[in-house]
Amino acid sequence: MRGSLSEAQAAFRDEVRAFLEAELDPQVSEKVRRGAPVSRSEAALWAKKLDVRGWAAPSWPREYGGPGWSLIERHIFDEECRAAHAPVLSGMNYNMVGPAIIRYGNDAQKREHLEPTRTSERFWCQGYSEPQAGSDLATLRMQARRDGDDYIVSGQKTWTTGAEDADWIFCLVRTDADAKPQRGISFLLIDLKSPGVRRKPLYAFNGKMLWNEVFFDEVRVPVANRLGEENQGWTVAKSLLGDERLFVSRVAENKRCLGLVRQALEDVPRAHELVDKAHALDVRLRALEATSLRLLTEADAGGQVGAEPSMLKLLGSQLVQAMDVLLLEAAAHWSLPSDGEGYPGPRSTEYVASGAYHHRGYTIAGGTSEVQHNIIAQQVLGL
Repeated sequence: MRGSLSEAQAAFRDEVRAFLEAELDPQVSEKVRRGAPVSRSEAALWAKKLDVRGWAAPSWPREYGGPGWSLIERHIFDEECRAAHAPVLSGMNYNMVGPAIIRYGNDAQKREHLEPTRTSERFWCQGYSEPQAGSDLATLRMQARRDGDDYIVSGQKTWTTGAEDADWIFCLVRTDADAKPQRGISFLLIDLKSPGVRRKPLYAFNGKMLWNEVFFDEVRVPVANRLGEENQGWTVAKSLLGDERLFVSRVAENKRCLGLVRQALEDVPRAHELVDKAHALDVRLRALEATSLRLLTEADAGGQVGAEPSMLKLLGSQLVQAMDVLLLEAAAHWSLPSDGEGYPGPRSTEYVASGAYHHRGYTIAGGTSEVQHNIIAQQVLGL
């Protein structure tokens, strides 16, 4: 963190750094640095190491196995983990369904799901988007009709990240077709091993499998797996945003990317123009971080944060893409013939293009840039 830290915050940062140095597998860290895939087993092992320390679920309260950190402490932890190229733990587990179960789940649901979710013994994916319902989720159509103690679920979810490895999916489903769109939706927890569930991979144009379609054909889901009241799933879904809206700036990830850019440019001879572009990205990142820290500090002090996080999401996702452009420009230099012994370029070039293709979705996922512009115009600027 570039700003001044209190004595306690600096001590906490040093504690996190020491833990990362002692516990993070260098081979896994190198995978993350290069952009190579991290397996489920590698991610789960890292989660278990964090859980032993009580750090696996940064946003959870202590009574459910979380550390009870402030938002600034979570920011410091995220920054140090990204700087060390630690695997990014499942946001579906720790930032979404876990907090939702803590807030809306009954005692039986908490007993069944929270511990395996926290330790990554149970992986989750999100079932929100449908072929005709993306940014406007109120138009979703997947039906869940009541049949005694079960719902019968039929329909399709798409762009489902991580469904290939997930054990369970949390879904928004329509339980009242006659209600106003946002009032006829319920929130279900569905075991992906249930009869009638089928997963189909979706491939990016670089051939990498990034998402899935998930089909539900008359799938029986116990009513006991509903989170919150029937037809109140929209309230549950909105609550998942909560404080997580304040972490959509991707400041820590942008810092990690900027470090990769600078490292790459060390290997590019006479790349003065690219170095100047890196300095310009650094200025943008400093401005983004200052705004993010201001909002985190306000929230920690009990202040109400409105629609300002839309600015963080918009600028943070655009900045990651700008980092990719600069890395691709550096890769172009690596591909040029050299006058001497040849210049093969560093090994990390293998995943530069793949990462850039993946990050194109950052300005779509979580609310498109167009949606963010509208929110900023209407709710921040009052236009």
